[in-house]
Amino acid sequence: MTEPVDAIRAFHNAFRNDMERIDEAALNSAQGTEGLAETIERFRFFNEILVWHAHGEELAVFPAVEQVAPLVAEAYVVDHHGLDQAFDELSSSYAAHDPLKTARATAAFRFHLKMHLYKEDSHLYRIFRERIPLPEQGKALGIMAGAVPQERFPEVVAWLYPLIGHDDREKMTRIWQMVMPAPVFAGVKDLIKQAIGNDWAELARRIPTL
Repeated sequence: MTEPVDAIRAFHNAFRNDMERIDEAALNSAQGTEGLAETIERFRFFNEILVWHAHGEELAVFPAVEQVAPLVAEAYVVDHHGLDQAFDELSSSYAAHDPLKTARATAAFRFHLKMHLYKEDSHLYRIFRERIPLPEQGKALGIMAGAVPQERFPEVVAWLYPLIGHDDREKMTRIWQMVMPAPVFAGVKDLIKQAIGNDWAELARRIPTL
């Protein structure tokens, strides 16, 4: 059964995978490989999506969890502030044109993000899934989606789908198919097809209603 929390985990997997690539590219740059500028620009968009995701959690998921598990969400808000500080450190390192400091900053960001997402998946979203009624979970997911500027949604789809595997793609697509009006989903379906290219056949096999 596909659940709202599956969509959140798909985003978490995309964040992990993209941050691994960014950190590796920054390390390669510190070792003399060209191309750091393009990587950092990718990271800026990565961070935009992360900020939208975190803002959505603070608007919808954290208040819901607070009702059934008081004080749990507080530590995750602190983590979000720590990620903001890590991004600021990376930005200043890159602005100083210092590849070594930039590589150190991306490594710190990656470590902090990896630990944060692990805690959310194993703790916060376990509470969310087990203690909050399914309709309220869906409502929270809708609020989270609304934190993304709608004009940027095509960029989000183009970023997300190449970074996740077949299982996450299937779950994400099924959830959007369930919650979006048919005309809206039709447009999103086209965006997904563009994002994954030849892999569309596998997704269509898994979801015959596409």
